Amino acid sequence: MIEILKAVLFGIVQGITEWLPVSSTGHMILVNEFVTLNVTPEFWDAFLVVIQFGSILAVVVLFWNKIFPFDFKKKPVIKKDIFVLWFKIAVACIPAIVIGLPFDDVFSELFYNYVCVAVALIVFGVLFLLVENRNKRVKPKVTDLAGVTYKMAFVIGIWQLVAAVFPGTSRSGATIIGALLLGISRTTAAEFTFFLAIPVMFGASLLKLLKFGLAFSSTEWSILLVGMAVAFGGSVAVIRFLMGYIKKHDFKVFGWYRIVLGVVVLGYFMFLA
Repeated sequence: MIEILKAVLFGIVQGITEWLPVSSTGHMILVNEFVTLNVTPEFWDAFLVVIQFGSILAVVVLFWNKIFPFDFKKKPVIKKDIFVLWFKIAVACIPAIVIGLPFDDVFSELFYNYVCVAVALIVFGVLFLLVENRNKRVKPKVTDLAGVTYKMAFVIGIWQLVAAVFPGTSRSGATIIGALLLGISRTTAAEFTFFLAIPVMFGASLLKLLKFGLAFSSTEWSILLVGMAVAFGGSVAVIRFLMGYIKKHDFKVFGWYRIVLGVVVLGYFMFLA
Protein backbone atom coordinates (compact mmCIF):
# COMPACT_ATOMS: atom_id res chain seq x y z
CA MET A 1 0.00 0.00 0.00
CA ILE A 2 2.85 2.38 0.86
CA GLU A 3 4.29 2.00 -2.65
CA ILE A 4 0.92 2.96 -4.18
CA LEU A 5 0.88 6.11 -2.03
CA LYS A 6 4.38 6.90 -3.26
CA ALA A 7 3.14 6.38 -6.84
CA VAL A 8 0.37 8.93 -6.12
CA LEU A 9 3.01 11.41 -4.94
CA PHE A 10 5.13 10.88 -8.04
CA GLY A 11 2.01 11.21 -10.20
CA ILE A 12 1.20 14.56 -8.59
CA VAL A 13 4.76 15.79 -9.14
CA GLN A 14 4.73 14.59 -12.75
CA GLY A 15 1.34 16.11 -13.51
CA ILE A 16 2.23 19.50 -12.03
CA THR A 17 5.75 19.85 -13.41
CA GLU A 18 5.47 18.30 -16.89
CA TRP A 19 3.79 21.32 -18.47
CA LEU A 20 5.16 24.07 -16.28
CA PRO A 21 8.65 25.06 -17.51
CA VAL A 22 10.36 23.75 -14.37
CA SER A 23 11.46 20.20 -15.43
CA SER A 24 9.34 17.21 -14.50
CA THR A 25 12.25 14.74 -14.77
CA GLY A 26 14.39 16.97 -12.62
CA HIS A 27 11.70 17.14 -9.93
CA MET A 28 11.13 13.38 -10.11
CA ILE A 29 14.86 12.71 -9.63
CA LEU A 30 14.97 15.13 -6.69
CA VAL A 31 11.84 13.72 -5.04
CA ASN A 32 13.35 10.25 -5.41
CA GLU A 33 16.23 11.40 -3.21
CA PHE A 34 13.77 11.70 -0.32
CA VAL A 35 10.90 9.33 -1.19
CA THR A 36 12.22 6.24 -2.93
CA LEU A 37 10.04 3.62 -4.56
CA ASN A 38 10.94 0.13 -3.37
CA VAL A 39 11.46 -1.18 -6.91
CA THR A 40 14.29 -2.40 -9.09
CA PRO A 41 16.52 0.17 -10.84
CA GLU A 42 15.24 -1.15 -14.17
CA PHE A 43 11.61 -0.53 -13.22
CA TRP A 44 12.39 2.93 -11.83
CA ASP A 45 14.07 3.85 -15.12
CA ALA A 46 10.93 2.74 -17.00
CA PHE A 47 8.55 4.36 -14.49
CA LEU A 48 10.30 7.72 -14.81
CA VAL A 49 9.44 7.82 -18.52
CA VAL A 50 6.23 5.80 -18.87
CA ILE A 51 4.39 7.81 -16.20
CA GLN A 52 4.54 10.68 -18.71
CA PHE A 53 1.95 8.84 -20.79
CA GLY A 54 -0.69 10.13 -18.38
CA SER A 55 0.42 13.68 -19.13
CA ILE A 56 0.23 13.04 -22.88
CA LEU A 57 -3.37 11.87 -22.59
CA ALA A 58 -4.25 15.14 -20.87
CA VAL A 59 -3.05 17.10 -23.93
CA VAL A 60 -4.96 14.79 -26.28
CA VAL A 61 -8.19 15.20 -24.32
CA LEU A 62 -7.95 18.97 -23.87
CA PHE A 63 -6.83 19.82 -27.41
CA TRP A 64 -8.57 17.09 -29.42
CA ASN A 65 -10.22 19.53 -31.81
CA LYS A 66 -6.90 21.20 -32.54
CA ILE A 67 -4.87 18.03 -33.16
CA PHE A 68 -7.28 15.55 -34.80
CA PRO A 69 -7.03 16.15 -38.59
CA PHE A 70 -10.40 14.69 -39.58
CA ASP A 71 -13.94 16.04 -39.27
CA PHE A 72 -16.51 13.51 -40.41
CA LYS A 73 -19.38 15.95 -39.88
CA LYS A 74 -18.19 18.35 -42.58
CA LYS A 75 -16.77 18.32 -46.09
CA PRO A 76 -13.93 18.21 -46.84
CA VAL A 77 -13.27 15.60 -44.18
CA ILE A 78 -9.56 16.35 -43.91
CA LYS A 79 -8.44 19.45 -41.99
CA LYS A 80 -5.47 20.54 -44.07
CA ASP A 81 -4.15 23.04 -41.53
CA ILE A 82 -3.90 20.34 -38.85
CA PHE A 83 -2.07 18.00 -41.23
CA VAL A 84 0.42 20.81 -41.94
CA LEU A 85 0.85 21.31 -38.19
CA TRP A 86 1.71 17.63 -37.75
CA PHE A 87 4.29 17.85 -40.55
CA LYS A 88 5.90 20.74 -38.69
CA ILE A 89 5.86 18.72 -35.47
CA ALA A 90 7.52 15.84 -37.34
CA VAL A 91 10.28 18.23 -38.45
CA ALA A 92 10.73 19.39 -34.85
CA CYS A 93 11.20 15.75 -33.79
CA ILE A 94 14.15 15.16 -36.14
CA PRO A 95 16.95 16.31 -33.75
CA ALA A 96 15.63 14.10 -30.93
CA ILE A 97 15.29 11.09 -33.26
CA VAL A 98 18.69 11.48 -34.90
CA ILE A 99 20.73 12.31 -31.79
CA GLY A 100 18.58 11.82 -28.70
CA LEU A 101 17.42 8.26 -29.24
CA PRO A 102 20.76 6.60 -30.18
CA PHE A 103 22.57 8.14 -27.21
CA ASP A 104 19.77 8.09 -24.63
CA ASP A 105 21.51 5.60 -22.32
CA VAL A 106 24.78 7.54 -22.52
CA PHE A 107 23.10 10.82 -21.61
CA SER A 108 21.24 9.15 -18.73
CA GLU A 109 24.44 7.73 -17.28
CA LEU A 110 26.36 10.99 -17.59
CA PHE A 111 23.84 13.61 -16.56
CA TYR A 112 21.02 12.07 -14.48
CA ASN A 113 22.23 13.32 -11.08
CA TYR A 114 21.38 16.14 -8.71
CA VAL A 115 24.31 18.38 -9.74
CA CYS A 116 23.30 18.46 -13.40
CA VAL A 117 19.65 18.93 -12.45
CA ALA A 118 20.46 21.87 -10.17
CA VAL A 119 22.77 23.57 -12.69
CA ALA A 120 20.20 23.17 -15.49
CA LEU A 121 17.47 24.58 -13.26
CA ILE A 122 19.55 27.68 -12.58
CA VAL A 123 20.87 28.22 -16.12
CA PHE A 124 17.46 28.00 -17.76
CA GLY A 125 15.90 30.02 -14.96
CA VAL A 126 18.30 32.85 -15.81
CA LEU A 127 17.50 32.38 -19.52
CA PHE A 128 13.79 32.83 -18.83
CA LEU A 129 14.47 36.12 -17.06
CA LEU A 130 16.72 37.37 -19.87
CA VAL A 131 14.32 36.33 -22.63
CA GLU A 132 11.29 37.87 -20.94
CA ASN A 133 13.18 41.14 -20.29
CA ARG A 134 14.09 41.20 -23.98
CA ASN A 135 10.50 40.49 -25.00
CA LYS A 136 9.26 43.60 -23.19
CA ARG A 137 10.72 45.58 -26.09
CA VAL A 138 9.78 43.14 -28.88
CA LYS A 139 6.34 42.32 -30.23
CA PRO A 140 5.80 38.67 -31.26
CA LYS A 141 5.90 38.03 -34.99
CA VAL A 142 3.91 34.80 -34.79
CA THR A 143 0.63 34.71 -32.89
CA ASP A 144 -0.90 31.43 -34.11
CA LEU A 145 0.22 27.92 -35.00
CA ALA A 146 -0.22 28.52 -38.73
CA GLY A 147 2.54 31.14 -38.54
CA VAL A 148 5.13 28.68 -37.22
CA THR A 149 7.40 27.83 -40.19
CA TYR A 150 9.22 24.56 -40.81
CA LYS A 151 12.52 26.29 -40.04
CA MET A 152 11.14 27.54 -36.72
CA ALA A 153 9.88 24.04 -35.92
CA PHE A 154 13.33 22.55 -36.55
CA VAL A 155 15.02 25.14 -34.32
CA ILE A 156 12.49 24.43 -31.55
CA GLY A 157 13.36 20.74 -32.01
CA ILE A 158 17.02 21.53 -31.33
CA TRP A 159 16.04 23.22 -28.07
CA GLN A 160 14.03 20.11 -27.22
CA LEU A 161 17.15 17.99 -27.78
CA VAL A 162 19.02 20.10 -25.21
CA ALA A 163 16.32 19.22 -22.68
CA ALA A 164 16.57 15.53 -23.60
CA VAL A 165 20.30 15.58 -22.87
CA PHE A 166 20.29 17.55 -19.62
CA PRO A 167 17.68 16.66 -16.97
CA GLY A 168 16.51 19.71 -15.10
CA THR A 169 16.39 21.74 -18.32
CA SER A 170 12.66 21.03 -18.85
CA ARG A 171 11.46 19.96 -22.27
CA SER A 172 8.61 22.46 -22.16
CA GLY A 173 10.91 25.14 -20.75
CA ALA A 174 13.56 24.69 -23.44
CA THR A 175 11.09 24.63 -26.33
CA ILE A 176 9.19 27.63 -24.99
CA ILE A 177 12.44 29.63 -24.66
CA GLY A 178 13.40 28.62 -28.19
CA ALA A 179 9.99 29.67 -29.50
CA LEU A 180 10.04 33.01 -27.67
CA LEU A 181 13.48 33.79 -29.13
CA LEU A 182 12.06 33.11 -32.59
CA GLY A 183 9.36 35.73 -32.04
CA ILE A 184 6.50 33.36 -31.27
CA SER A 185 3.89 34.50 -28.76
CA ARG A 186 3.67 32.85 -25.34
CA THR A 187 0.31 31.18 -26.01
CA THR A 188 1.39 29.80 -29.39
CA ALA A 189 4.74 28.69 -27.96
CA ALA A 190 2.96 26.79 -25.18
CA GLU A 191 0.51 25.12 -27.57
CA PHE A 192 3.26 24.03 -29.97
CA THR A 193 5.19 22.66 -27.00
CA PHE A 194 2.17 20.66 -25.83
CA PHE A 195 1.56 19.16 -29.27
CA LEU A 196 5.24 18.42 -29.85
CA ALA A 197 5.23 16.41 -26.63
CA ILE A 198 2.68 13.92 -27.96
CA PRO A 199 4.90 11.98 -30.41
CA VAL A 200 8.08 12.56 -28.38
CA MET A 201 6.75 11.38 -25.04
CA PHE A 202 4.62 8.62 -26.53
CA GLY A 203 7.64 7.30 -28.44
CA ALA A 204 9.87 7.49 -25.38
CA SER A 205 7.27 5.68 -23.24
CA LEU A 206 6.78 2.97 -25.85
CA LEU A 207 10.53 2.38 -26.21
CA LYS A 208 10.96 2.08 -22.44
CA LEU A 209 8.08 -0.40 -22.25
CA LEU A 210 9.53 -2.50 -25.07
CA LYS A 211 13.01 -2.31 -23.56
CA PHE A 212 11.65 -3.47 -20.22
CA GLY A 213 9.80 -6.26 -22.03
CA LEU A 214 6.44 -5.54 -20.36
CA ALA A 215 7.58 -8.00 -17.70
CA PHE A 216 6.01 -6.10 -14.81
CA SER A 217 4.76 -7.75 -11.65
CA SER A 218 1.20 -7.04 -10.51
CA THR A 219 2.56 -4.56 -7.95
CA GLU A 220 4.64 -2.78 -10.58
CA TRP A 221 1.65 -2.55 -12.92
CA SER A 222 -0.38 -1.06 -10.07
CA ILE A 223 2.32 1.51 -9.32
CA LEU A 224 2.63 2.44 -12.99
CA LEU A 225 -1.12 2.75 -13.65
CA VAL A 226 -1.77 4.76 -10.48
CA GLY A 227 1.11 7.08 -11.31
CA MET A 228 -0.19 7.63 -14.86
CA ALA A 229 -3.78 8.21 -13.71
CA VAL A 230 -2.73 10.81 -11.13
CA ALA A 231 -0.38 12.44 -13.67
CA PHE A 232 -3.30 12.71 -16.09
CA GLY A 233 -5.51 14.50 -13.58
CA GLY A 234 -2.73 16.82 -12.48
CA SER A 235 -1.80 17.63 -16.07
CA VAL A 236 -5.38 18.57 -17.00
CA ALA A 237 -5.51 21.04 -14.12
CA VAL A 238 -2.06 22.51 -14.79
CA ILE A 239 -2.56 22.94 -18.56
CA ARG A 240 -5.82 24.82 -17.96
CA PHE A 241 -4.11 26.99 -15.37
CA LEU A 242 -1.06 27.72 -17.54
CA MET A 243 -3.03 28.66 -20.66
CA GLY A 244 -5.02 31.16 -18.59
CA TYR A 245 -1.97 32.45 -16.72
CA ILE A 246 0.22 33.28 -19.71
CA LYS A 247 -2.51 35.38 -21.33
CA LYS A 248 -1.87 38.00 -18.66
CA HIS A 249 1.58 37.16 -17.26
CA ASP A 250 5.07 36.27 -18.46
CA PHE A 251 7.26 33.30 -17.47
CA LYS A 252 9.49 35.18 -15.03
CA VAL A 253 7.98 33.59 -11.94
CA PHE A 254 9.07 30.18 -13.24
CA GLY A 255 12.55 31.52 -13.92
CA TRP A 256 12.90 32.72 -10.33
CA TYR A 257 11.47 29.45 -9.03
CA ARG A 258 14.04 27.47 -11.01
CA ILE A 259 16.92 29.59 -9.73
CA VAL A 260 15.87 29.35 -6.09
CA LEU A 261 15.25 25.59 -6.32
CA GLY A 262 18.57 25.00 -8.08
CA VAL A 263 20.49 26.92 -5.40
CA VAL A 264 18.66 25.10 -2.60
CA VAL A 265 19.39 21.71 -4.18
CA LEU A 266 23.09 22.47 -4.64
CA GLY A 267 23.37 23.82 -1.09
CA TYR A 268 21.50 20.86 0.42
CA PHE A 269 23.58 18.16 -1.23
CA MET A 270 26.87 20.00 -0.78
CA PHE A 271 26.06 20.31 2.94
CA LEU A 272 25.31 16.57 3.13
CA ALA A 273 28.55 15.76 1.33
